[in-house]
Formats: sequence, structure tokens, C-alpha cells
Amino acid sequence: MLRKIFLSLSILLSLFMLTGCTSMDNFSKKLGYSKVYTEIIIQAEPEEVWAVITDSSNYKNWNPVIVNAVGDYAKDAKIVNTVVEKSKKPTKIKSKVVKFEPPFHLNQFGGYRGIITFDHHYILEKVEEGTKVIQKEEYTGFYVNFWDSSWVEPAYNQVNEALKKEVLRRK
Repeated sequence: MLRKIFLSLSILLSLFMLTGCTSMDNFSKKLGYSKVYTEIIIQAEPEEVWAVITDSSNYKNWNPVIVNAVGDYAKDAKIVNTVVEKSKKPTKIKSKVVKFEPPFHLNQFGGYRGIITFDHHYILEKVEEGTKVIQKEEYTGFYVNFWDSSWVEPAYNQVNEALKKEVLRRK
């Protein structure tokens, strides 16, 4: 019985993939959806913050969650991040840069449509105090219903604080 359900789901997912990304994205979202939102103000210009965010080779020196990033940030670039979740082994996560608009928006997408995807954004906004950094991420797919994402928001808050510290250190 479980095998028939899995086969049916596989066929259904394949059909949606053939109809185009928009349909599959909507289908994936209906299977499961979650999101995370964090923000911080950094007393620096957006260009200074952008320089740290897009300096993948130095993530290992300041980022407590993404302890390594392989690849150069640019439109359509492939990035492999090594992510450390508290009390777990490091995991390699592949993504593609789908939006690269210096110094205001970096968007990476990865995962498997219908199963689990992530759509991560760094959005930088010039404000009176410096730069507001927004990290937001949406997860879609069937596996979202079983995945404990409660660690992500606190982890992104840690990244925000570490980012602030690194930006100010570089000034």
C-alpha cells in the first residue's frame, strides 16, 4: 500500500514538473509550507554589509551556522554551504543564486520541488541608522510537515549578530 502511494506521488510530482515551475511551486507550497523572518540594523552602509554577505571564502571565519561556503556569489551561480545545526553533524546544502542585485538583494534557491525547497533572501535596506538586514526564507514541499525547523530562526538571529560584528570589525 505504501509503495502504491509513493509511486502515485512520484507520478503526480513528475507531471507537475513537466507543466512548469510556477505550477510546481504552487503545488509544492500546498504540500507543506513554513517560513522564517529575521532582521537586524547594522551601523554601516549597504555596500559594506553586502561585501561581507557575498564574501563566501570568509564565511568560515565569522558565520556560526554556515561554516563554509564554496562558490562565488553571482547571478545563476551554484553555491554549496556547509550548515551546522546545533548538536548535529554538518550538512552540505546546494543552492543556486536566482537574484543578485548588489548591494540590496541576494536570493538563493535549493532543494527538491514537491519534497522540500528553500528560498532564502538577504534583503538590505538603507535606513537612517545604517542598513536594515532582513533574512527571510520559505520552505515548501511534503517534507516540511515532518521537518523540525524550530532551530532556524534562532540560528539566523545568531548569523545576524555575527554579520553585524564582522561588518563593524571590517570598518
